[in-house]
Order: sequence, then structure tokens, then C-alpha cells
Amino acid sequence: MSLKFLTGKLTFNSLRPLDLSICSKDEIRAYFENSYDLNESLFTALKDPNSLYKCPDRLRLPLVFYYAHTAVVYVNKLLLAGLLKERVNTTFETMFETGVDEMSWDDTENYRMGGSYKWPSVEDVVEYRRNVRNIILKLIADTPLQLPITMDSPWWGLVMGMEHERIHLETSSVLLRQLPVHLVRKPQGWQYAPLTWESGCGENQMVRVAGGEVTMGKPKDFPSFGWDNEYGEVNCSVPEFEASQYLVTNGEFLRFMQDGGYQREELWSKEGWQWLQFRQARHPTFWVCEQGCKGGCGADLAACSPCTPSENNNAPQNSFGHSNGFVDNQPVAYRYRAMFDVIDMPWDWPVDVNYHEAKAFCSWKGPEFRLPAEAEHHLMRRPQLPVSMGTKSDIIYQEKSETNFNLRYGSSTPVNMFAPTEAGFSDVFGNVWQWTEDHFNGLDNFDTHFLYDDFSSPCFDGKHNIILGGSWISTGDEASRFARFAFRRHFFQHAGFRVARSVAQGGEAKLPIRLVNTEVFVLGSGPLENPPVLDTDKVSMVSTTNLQYCIDATLPLNGILELEFGFRDSLPAVAATLAANVARSFKIPMTSAMFVGSATGRGAFELSKYFDQVLGVECCGRLTNAALQLQTGSALAFGEGQEAVLNADMKPERVVFKQLTWLPNEVNHHNLVIFSHLERVQNPKAWLVRLHEVTSNNGVAIIVSAEGVWNKDVLHSHLGHRLHCADAQQLSYTSPSGESTATVTVWRHK
Repeated sequence: MSLKFLTGKLTFNSLRPLDLSICSKDEIRAYFENSYDLNESLFTALKDPNSLYKCPDRLRLPLVFYYAHTAVVYVNKLLLAGLLKERVNTTFETMFETGVDEMSWDDTENYRMGGSYKWPSVEDVVEYRRNVRNIILKLIADTPLQLPITMDSPWWGLVMGMEHERIHLETSSVLLRQLPVHLVRKPQGWQYAPLTWESGCGENQMVRVAGGEVTMGKPKDFPSFGWDNEYGEVNCSVPEFEASQYLVTNGEFLRFMQDGGYQREELWSKEGWQWLQFRQARHPTFWVCEQGCKGGCGADLAACSPCTPSENNNAPQNSFGHSNGFVDNQPVAYRYRAMFDVIDMPWDWPVDVNYHEAKAFCSWKGPEFRLPAEAEHHLMRRPQLPVSMGTKSDIIYQEKSETNFNLRYGSSTPVNMFAPTEAGFSDVFGNVWQWTEDHFNGLDNFDTHFLYDDFSSPCFDGKHNIILGGSWISTGDEASRFARFAFRRHFFQHAGFRVARSVAQGGEAKLPIRLVNTEVFVLGSGPLENPPVLDTDKVSMVSTTNLQYCIDATLPLNGILELEFGFRDSLPAVAATLAANVARSFKIPMTSAMFVGSATGRGAFELSKYFDQVLGVECCGRLTNAALQLQTGSALAFGEGQEAVLNADMKPERVVFKQLTWLPNEVNHHNLVIFSHLERVQNPKAWLVRLHEVTSNNGVAIIVSAEGVWNKDVLHSHLGHRLHCADAQQLSYTSPSGESTATVTVWRHK
């Protein structure tokens, strides 16, 4: 066991989350150190510290990224919150800031996965984590604490870092579980649950629920930390339904396997079957056979199979025993990959599967079977204490809850081990996450927090399904009654499912399931194909609550091209000329510029006349795609017989375009920064709060507001503590409606 990853102590005992209305500094310190220690303790399972550079999943970065990432997020968020004044290591805080968000199961490997990419040494990343730990401990000791801690408090950023760390405790555990088993060993203090409980779980009976009214959403003033998607509210009426008493077990899933479930295309959705063929899956990912099944690791582990006798270490040789399943009509004996060992198959534990596998099982059960709705899951939990009781109403704060979460065990448990709810359902919280039919989306009145504007909203694309209830390793906010998380449907997690079906009520009632029907444009691919797997007449088809997706879907591209290229003195053109003149007047080097809100690119191309390098940043994929087409020399038609083309004096080779949901450190800093179209982003403050850092110390930032909303007085609350307004003026430009004016403010470092 490699203890060199520890900057604190080895522990697998998780504290309960903070009550932000009454917590003391001692409690904050203890929760911070516990969060930090838990994450680091996971990595002590690596037999060789150099395994930190392995890729357990071909769609994820090497483990070193996840080890360092959480410390980097503390620094980046605390800087935005104003609790930290200086960076610790800018290189690390750029390299480890943003991970991989694959769009599909067949995405190509990120360049940072390959052996040619130079990651820092183990010693350097451990020392970085140690430095960040010490800085935060000093911050806790020295910073005045005012209670309660709310979203408006700088301390919210610190608690956010702790809860983010706990999310990655789970993320890293899944990755370690995917590593070839010979590279890991069970750490001291890690305990698996018993394989069976009492006489076993027996048949998985369907339990009827009378239905009722459900209100989903966390009150804004609830005294615990919450992620943005938890807030807001949705009220819905849930018709009578049935759901399985237990989560579907490995034993129950075996029957689907024995009936050829992985070979029968008719049981799978189109997307699910495509995934299955690509992955060549023959059984759940954490089942182990001896048939050499295709593995999912990346980089130098890509050829590894978890299903070979030599890989099934940490278990006696020839321990597979008798056949309990079939692959290609051949008898196969299955075992089970727990976190750090291959063990005898725990038939009464819940099966770990992705959404596609869960849906195929439902189809195999019969056409009336499906996954539960988010709202139905809430009814299965009842009764719950009223939220007016504060944290006592949340199960993660209840010391005596009979639930397998918060690292009670280092594995799943038999589905009959804990008592059911009064509604009749076991494991509504804990054990494994539970897939639902609902697409991930914000609740009504959804809003983001400026410290982490894109935590949830990029996933409101109709390609992510909600998971609920938490798993055995869920701690903190993840184990809360309010937690709503989501993954792409092919994604592997400590996740399982239960089956549900509707109960007819004089005609089929509408299901309380919400599916996103907004078209989402993916740069490089175009609009996402996203056919629903349920009858759309029986569910609610809703718009995404991601403002940027809505704008991207509804903004007429022709209209934007006309606004930008239809007039010689359009707004981006005259703004770029003004910016160049301002830069000259302040004697600013004409080296690097960034145009934020670059749309179809006119402003960025105009800046290329004056600056050596230009970065165009836009949140909308459709607009960015048009800019990239123009950069290649293409002409884009708009209006009647008009075309958008680049002028001969523009230098497109100097321009780089990026679609971004925020301003990460990778954008660097520039001599000139123009912000335009703030109305097109979900949370303007989240973008503006970084303006001082993306503008060089001797540089200038210019904010252009066509509507005049973003004037000096409004902007000062976001920018005044780091930047001062050096000028404010009205800018004339031509638009389809004629002569127009925009408000322009110029900002410099104090």
C-alpha cells in the first residue's frame, strides 16, 4: 500500500455534512480534513505509485488528474469567492482544472491520455496537495466566520470545494474499480459487506403505490450546501404505479443473461444497441468471466481484459467453479469485481449497469416495464420529515438511518439487508445509484451559482438521465435527500435500477416523466440525434433550462450573420476598431486579444488586423461552427443573395475559436479583452468575475452592451474590487433596424 499519496491520515470513516446555520470553525476544519483525507486514502490502494499515470477508462484522463484536480478546484473557486488572493501554482491550476466530458462512447482518447503528455511527478502533485491543505487550514483559522453560511457568503466557495471533493471520492472509486485488479490491493480498514443476508432476498415483488402529489426541489434557505440543480421547484401529480421492492440483483439479472439478453437486438434501444456493438459487451462491466471480454481501459492498458484468468488475482486460482451463465451458447462461470478484489458472485447484491443495460432488462421483462420516474422515486421514499425541521429532515444527517451509504461498507450490500420504507421499498437511498427515465434538467426557476456556473447546465441536453438515491460510497451532499445527479446513458457508475410499471386508471394516465426536447447543437457533429425511448404522448416534453442551448436552438443563424456581416459598420466591427484605438491610446502591446461573445466571428476577424493572436470565445455551438467555416474561406449565405465572407485585410490564421461554457484558466490572459453579448450566457457574473484575471496587468478590458443594460454602475459590483472604469461612452453602429447605439465601458487594473 502506497501511503505517499497521503498529506493527512488514512481513513475510510466519513463525517456527516455541515449544518451551515450553526457550524463552528472546528467543525468546518474537521469536515474539510475528512473530505481531503478520504479522497487521498483511496489512492493508497495503488500497489505502485506510477499507476497514477494509468487510464482505467478510455474516456477518462489518467488517475493523476483526479488526484490533483480537487485541490485545484479549491484554489480556483476560493479565488473567485475572494477568500484567496493569490494562486498557488498557475501551471497546475490550468493543467488540472478541466477534465474530459466525452460526448459518446466512441469518442477518441484525449491527447492528455497518451504517453507523450508530460504530467508532473508524483512527488510534485503530492506536495501541491499538501500546500493547498495548509493554505486552506490557515484560511479557516484566520477568516472571520459569519453564520449562517449562505450562497452569498464567501465561505460557500469553501464548502463547495469540500462537496466537490466528495463527488470525486466516488468518481475516483469507479476508476480504481476499473483498473486491472493486479495493480491494486485493498487498503487497511476497507470492509466489504456480507454476500448474503439471513435467508436471502427471494423473489423481487412488485409493490403498488397509490400515487399522489409530489413537490421536488430544495428550499433556498435550507441550511446545507446544495448544487444548483437541486434548487427551484416542480410540482406534479403522480398516478398510481408499481415498482420492484428491491433493486434488481445480480441473480435476477443473470436470468436476462441466460435468455440471451446481450444478443437480442429487439430488447435494446437504437442507441443502446449501437453502444453494445461498439463496446462488445457480453455482461455487466463488473462481472468477470474467463472469456477474454473486451476491456474499457485506455492508453497502455487498452489491450487489457478483466476477463482472463491471469487478471483475476486477489482470489484463489480455479475459483470460478460451476457454470452459472452462458456467452455465445457456451457455459460460463461468473465472478464479481469489487473495489480491489475479484470475489465470489454476490447474487443478492444489486447489479451495476448503465442505463442501456437497465432498459434492455425492462424490455425483457415485458412491454409494460420501464424505469421509475424521478417523481415516483420521491413517493417510494415516503414518509419523510418536513423540511421545516432543517437538517434533521435530511437522511444523511440522521445518525441511525438504516442505509448503505456514507462508506458504511466498501461495497454494495444484499438488497434485503436494510428495512424497507413504509411505502414498501428497500434501498431507496444508498447501495447503488438508481437510473430513472427522466432526462436531467433544471427545476422551475433554475439558476446557477457564479462560482460554478456550468456544474449542471451542460448536461441539460437530453442525453443525460437522472440518477437518484446515492450509492454505498456517496457522502455529504451526494447522499442528501435533495441530491440529483446524472450521467450519459452509456456511463458506468456504482449504479443500478429497479423496474416500474404504470397502473391503468380508466385509460392510461400521463406519466410524471420529463424529457428534454430542445435541439442541442454539438460542435463538429451538428444537432444531436436523440429519439425518445418512451411514447411522447405519455410523458412531458420540456425545454432545456440551459439558456445557452435554448438560444443556440432558436437564434436564426442567418439573422446573426446579417447583424455581423451585413453592414460594414456592424457592432462587432466598430467595437473591434474602437478596441484597437483604445489599446493604442494606452500604449498596450498589440500582442494578444480575446473576443468573448464572438458569435459568427466578425469581431475576432476584425481584431486580427491589429493583434498578433486572437482568441474568439462563444458559448453557442452553432455560431462557433459558422465562424470556423468562415475561417476556412467558405462563404455563408444569408438574406436575399447576400454572403458572409472575410475581407482581404483580415488575417484568419491569427484567430482561434473555442466554444466554452465559462472562462477556464486555459484561455490565459490577454492585452485586450472584449466582452460582448452578455445576455447570451446563463450567469453573466460567472464570466465577469474572471475578467481581471484574463486581462493582462497592463492590459485593457472593454464591455459592449447593445441594450445598454451593462453600464458602469451595474458592472461595478462585479468588477470594482479588482478593476476600475477608465472610460464610458456610447458607440454608434448599423443594424437591420437602422442606426443604433451601444454602451461601452473600458476597464483597467487598479
